[in-house]
Amino acid sequence: MNSPQTHSVKHYPIANVLTELGYKILNVITWAKTNPPPNISCRFFTYSTEFIIWARKCPKVPHKYNYELMKAINDGKQMTDVWRLPAIARWEKSCGKHPTQKPLALLIRIILASTDEHDWILDPFAGSSTTGIAANLCGRRFLGVEQELKFVSLSKTRREELDNLVVKDNYIARLSDLSFQLMSNTVNEPEGEYLSELPF
Repeated sequence: MNSPQTHSVKHYPIANVLTELGYKILNVITWAKTNPPPNISCRFFTYSTEFIIWARKCPKVPHKYNYELMKAINDGKQMTDVWRLPAIARWEKSCGKHPTQKPLALLIRIILASTDEHDWILDPFAGSSTTGIAANLCGRRFLGVEQELKFVSLSKTRREELDNLVVKDNYIARLSDLSFQLMSNTVNEPEGEYLSELPF
């Protein structure tokens, strides 16, 4: 008999491919949007969920999971694999928008859960670089790859917007996970001359 985790994984083709490539599936997280866009046709249930596959490549290398932080963010209870977070807000599109742009709150949680301060984060499909903005706010280093020049330009504009401390503080105030983490442990950006030319 399959375990609940194994049973859920087989329904996702990407998870199957990852498994075939030797990855170990750790979780399939359900992002349940607290404010999903309306169903205009009114002929079926409103689409309100997306899925996040958390996997690791090397079975002998332990993965990073900031268990205590996730538990603290979740009012002292273990964080489940169902995350109730809002869809992208209008204020996150102040510099422009990407057709599949994800909310900062979602990427903030992923980054806080699975990385440490100053870690490198790679996004090979950067889009408008929400991952990069989240990494910057969390005190991580970021490398993004994007082939569309208009989205590279949008990414640069979004990053430059954070140089305005009022804007940056406003972002942090709207992101509850990050605000909680900052209250517990002040996040400082990495130091060193080798970081001076990084885009994020």
